[in-house]
This record gives sequence, C-alpha cells and structure tokens, in this order.
Amino acid sequence: MTRLIKYAFLLSTALALAACNETFEDIAPKAERQLPARIVQTMKAKGMSKNSPVMMRIFKEEGKLEVWKARTNGRYDIIASYDICKWSGQLGPKFTEGDRQAPEGFYTVRPGQMNPKSSYYLAFNIGFPNAYDQANGRTGKHLMVHGACSSAGCYSMTDEQISEIYAFARDSFNGGQREFQVQAFPFRMTAENMARYRNDPNYDFWKMLKVGYDHFELTKIPPKVDVCGKRYVFNSEPVDGQSFSPTAACPPMSQPESLLTAYRQHQALYDIAFNKALKTQSTAQRSETIAGHEEARLVADWSKRRARGEKVSRLPPNIPSPTAVAAAPQPASTPAIAATASAYTAEPASRLQSALEAAAAQPEQREPEQQEAADNPAPAVTEATVEGTVPNPTPRPDTSAERTASVPAPATGGQGTSLRRRFQNIFSR
Repeated sequence: MTRLIKYAFLLSTALALAACNETFEDIAPKAERQLPARIVQTMKAKGMSKNSPVMMRIFKEEGKLEVWKARTNGRYDIIASYDICKWSGQLGPKFTEGDRQAPEGFYTVRPGQMNPKSSYYLAFNIGFPNAYDQANGRTGKHLMVHGACSSAGCYSMTDEQISEIYAFARDSFNGGQREFQVQAFPFRMTAENMARYRNDPNYDFWKMLKVGYDHFELTKIPPKVDVCGKRYVFNSEPVDGQSFSPTAACPPMSQPESLLTAYRQHQALYDIAFNKALKTQSTAQRSETIAGHEEARLVADWSKRRARGEKVSRLPPNIPSPTAVAAAPQPASTPAIAATASAYTAEPASRLQSALEAAAAQPEQREPEQQEAADNPAPAVTEATVEGTVPNPTPRPDTSAERTASVPAPATGGQGTSLRRRFQNIFSR
C-alpha cells in the first residue's frame, strides 16, 4: 500500500510538472486570447460593452491604426490607437496587383475574412478590392492587417498589437455584429493636410474620401457607404425606387436634413481654414505619393521581374511626386459643398452655396488638428455632439507608443430604423 501511495505521488508530481511546462498557446490559442484588463476596465468606465460593435481607422502618414467601439447611445468612441509597424508603398490608393500599395478607402470585414491560422501570427483581410475598386479596374488580393511586423503591401502590426486588434473584432462578432468597417486614409483629413497636397494627382480621390471622413467626424457613426458612377457616396438613399450601381450614373439621392445642415456648417468652417492654410503651405513638408496608374504599372513590372529572379534595383521605381516641388496656389474658395450636394434632392446646390457664403462672412475660426505579397499563402478622438455648431476636426495624435482607451456601444444600422430617422435622433440628442 505504501508503495502504491508513493507511485501515485510521483505520478501526480510528474503530471503537475508537465502542466507547468505546457505553453500558453496550448492552454489558450492565440486567436482566443482575451483583451488586457486595462482595456476592459476602460470600456467599463466609458459604459461600453465588450461585445459592442467595432470599426477601425488607418492613417498612413501618421502611421496609426485606431480601434473604435460603439457606446450605449449608438455613437462610437476610440478605445485604442496603435503605431503601425510597417506598411509599404506611398500615400495614395492601390491601383494594380503587384504595385506594393496599401489600399485607401472604405472596406468591410466579415467573419469569413478573419484568419486565426495566418503565417503572420493573426490576420484579417480588409476586403480589397471593394465595389469602388472593381468599378475603377483596380486589382489585387490578400490585402491584410496582420502581425509579424513584416509586409510587402499590407498593414503590418506587431504580434502583441494584432492580438488585441483581432480580439476586438472577434468579440464584436461574438456580440452579433455581422461586419465592421475599416476606413483607410492617407492622413488625417484636416484643412492643413488637404492644403499640403492640393497639387497632388490623388487629390480628387482624397476629397471624395474626405466626405465620408467628415460624416463620421460629425456623427461618430460609421457612414453608410455605396458606390455609383464609379464614386463613393455616403449616407445617401436613391429616390423614386431607383438603386445604386457601381458603374452606372448616380441616381437622384437624398440625405437626412440634419446631416446636410451639420455638413454645411462644417464645410463653411473648413473652407476658411483651407484658404488660410494655402498661404503657408509653399514650404510644408510632404510625403511621397504614388503618381497614378503609370507609376503603379512600373512598380508592378518591377515586382514581377524581381519574383522571377531577375536583377532589379533594390527599391521599386517611382515617379517623383509633384507635391515635392509644387508651390501653393493662390487662395481660392473650394466648391466642395455644391459638388457634394448637387445630386441630393433634399437641398438644391444654390441654397447650399448661399449658406456657404453667409457662413464665410462669420469671424474666422481656427481648425485644430500594405497588398500583402500578391501571392500571400496565408489566406484620440473625443465624442462631440452636434448642436448648432460643428466640432473642430480631431487633433493629430502624438507619436508615443502609449495606447489610448475609449469604446462605444451597440449600433448596428438597420434595426428597423431608417437612415433618415437615425440621423434625426443623433442630432436631436
């Protein structure tokens, strides 16, 4: 009996030691790791649910990826901000497979795009090409946000960062969110930054993205995104029973009146700040940008020859960005309001222009401030309520590695509430 007790003791000790030597990966797979306690505490402090809806914003020039979550009032707030470890290419959209450009635009991530077994630790496909990209003949595949801090075109994070980012998305899906939005921008779309790149060949594309950027800044709700006439349209509904087609001309559209009013006020202040910024942008530092399809084709050809083992330059070829030498143009009023509203039946362009001119007469106010290898084998913003005045754009965050915490609540669009009714509720709060 004594001998049996001794053997039992030795066996239990051996099992205990084996358990101690078991890795964390064996106990809790990386895709199931929970968010750190500090983030969970911050969410609770802000009245946010762990499983509430999520969205993300990416800013290339600032090198930031932001995670936003919905609060109990339906509006989103930032919960974490991460320094992007690596992204390749230059400022500007992705044009063609092999151009090594990280995408810019509005993308949708669904559960099937999550990859817990990625060879880059963890990953999710951002959904390039979307309807806009396809309508404009843009090609590419396997565009990811992933770990491993190594990229040939995706947005690459450290393993620790992607573990948290992945957990945010996973928890939102577990809470019932069917898809989340990723907004990828060249930079924070302030008047100062837009003025810096006024002469860039990508400027018109960025002005189009800025409408969606502004809508989110005003409402703190991810905008409803559609494509017609090969352009993005935001928070709009076709009228007279018509529908949106990515390649067909845009039909007559309407927007919630409360959103139109808030956007007019915002645009009037923006125009003042933009014209002021033009006076001081002649020597402003600018990042290199891609010079359209021509440069994209050069880089794609370089990528193909490099993949075949041919001797090529260490870095991909590029066409010097015109913004590096371009002088700032003379101040001029931007027609963004009229251009944006001309297709909306809710407010004729002439009335919007009158509102703009009236607002411009007010006292001046200051405005604060990658494609994974195409053959990748692995599959501090503060909430601002709009009540008569429009909040200033979000200041550019500092470059410290410290993460910001803040999260929002359940707000999945379309639970029996129309787009117009949702915005009326938002702006009446």
